[in-house]
Amino acid sequence: MSTADDLYNLADQLKEEGKTEEAVNKLHEALAVDPNFSLAHTALSVLYTRLGQHAEAVKHGLRVCELEPNDPFSFTSMSVTLMRAGKIPEAEDAMARARTLQQMR
Repeated sequence: MSTADDLYNLADQLKEEGKTEEAVNKLHEALAVDPNFSLAHTALSVLYTRLGQHAEAVKHGLRVCELEPNDPFSFTSMSVTLMRAGKIPEAEDAMARARTLQQMR
């Protein structure tokens, strides 16, 4: 059986080959192994944004923020995802949280 890391690496390779849908499927396989694998949620947020599936992108971005609540990058990434989804006030809130976390470091 493959580990979540192995599946993530395969997804990354598929993404580089332009096989976005296959990469998404592989990332879901990684999450089946480890539902709290934040890198897979981050990658899904990015890929779903590229696919124009903003609700799914936001869902995975929010999960990253739950899993990594003290990481400014989680909220910076969430801000970008929300902005691309047209949720500007929420994007601004996420960026403010990122800045606050950065200042605390």
